[in-house]
Amino acid sequence: MWDDFDKNDDWDDEEEFDPKSMRDQIFSHPLMKKGNEIVSLTHALVGSLDEARKELYGGMMMEDATVICSKFAGAEAVSDFVLKMEYATIMKVHARHLNSMTYQLAMEETHAEEHLNLLRELIAEFKVLFVEWVKGFDPTERYDDGWGLFID
Repeated sequence: MWDDFDKNDDWDDEEEFDPKSMRDQIFSHPLMKKGNEIVSLTHALVGSLDEARKELYGGMMMEDATVICSKFAGAEAVSDFVLKMEYATIMKVHARHLNSMTYQLAMEETHAEEHLNLLRELIAEFKVLFVEWVKGFDPTERYDDGWGLFID
């Protein structure tokens, strides 16, 4: 029974997965770096909110910022076009929601407009990098997961 593994020489030919190399590749990517800038600035903005607004908006804003980075890491870890597009869509939704939250905070006059503009500018820079990143997805690497999204 266990001898079957000894007969399979294909195991030796496969490249070994190196998690440290993958992590370094993900964290050095310009999109992840920009995402981390968004997380840091969002954390600073949320930290300066009064307690009531922090409770009302803070969790959503931090979730938006951190999901952007986590979904990027997930997308970089797979080759499947459908999964990459799914993660990219989630990233887009959270980036847009975070951007809209800056206008809510502006209406409530919680921050100086120039502070909110800093986050809006970071999100705009992220968007430019995001568009280029999505163009690099290989549409031939697609597996139908049965949900019908991103399949021709």
